[in-house]
Amino acid sequence: MRVAVLFSGGKDSTFATYIAQQWGWDVSHLVTLIPKNTESWMFHSLNLSLTGLLAETLGIPLSSRMTKGQKEDELSDLQTLLQSLPIDGVVSGAIASEYQRTRIERVCDRLGLKSFTPLWHKDQGLLLEDQLHAGFNIMIVGVFAEGLTKDWLGRTIDPPTLAALCSLHETKGVNIAGEGGEYETLVLDGPSFNAPLIIDERETHWSRDSGTIQVKKAHLGRC
Repeated sequence: MRVAVLFSGGKDSTFATYIAQQWGWDVSHLVTLIPKNTESWMFHSLNLSLTGLLAETLGIPLSSRMTKGQKEDELSDLQTLLQSLPIDGVVSGAIASEYQRTRIERVCDRLGLKSFTPLWHKDQGLLLEDQLHAGFNIMIVGVFAEGLTKDWLGRTIDPPTLAALCSLHETKGVNIAGEGGEYETLVLDGPSFNAPLIIDERETHWSRDSGTIQVKKAHLGRC
């Protein structure tokens, strides 16, 4: 099975890539849609400039395309990109978003491709535990929900952080895996990385009750 993975550099798309490889599938391409609209319903926009470096350390070719990020219209950009690839299916890191899953399936149906969501409806606490046990180094680079304060930016997801997320889920309703857009992540290292991603320069932006880390410069280190 030759597949492309919809890839943002965050924890779920990176873990979905890892799982597909563990299944013995040929992950022939990583696919990144770069939305001009930061409020895109389908695609992440934060730190997508790093997907080239991440694709390099994963040893997988990257195919990317700009999209205006307008609701529904952005699917045609995804379809245009996918139809140029010699693949049998598409893998995504969707966990609970019916909106994303059904629209990816719709594009795949049009192209005669299979759609795979290996993380779909997994227990989110256990899913994060699996990612940590596998050896992924995950950094929080965006927070957008009550309870996730400025000090969460740059925080590594480790057992204490996971416990804190579970607590916020109970008290504030925060989605443990950030599937509701509560937070965004960047994977710095993992079992499938040939070299870790090293951040050289970054900027923190905070406005009222949300913020992001914008990575300005990075390079691949040496294992």
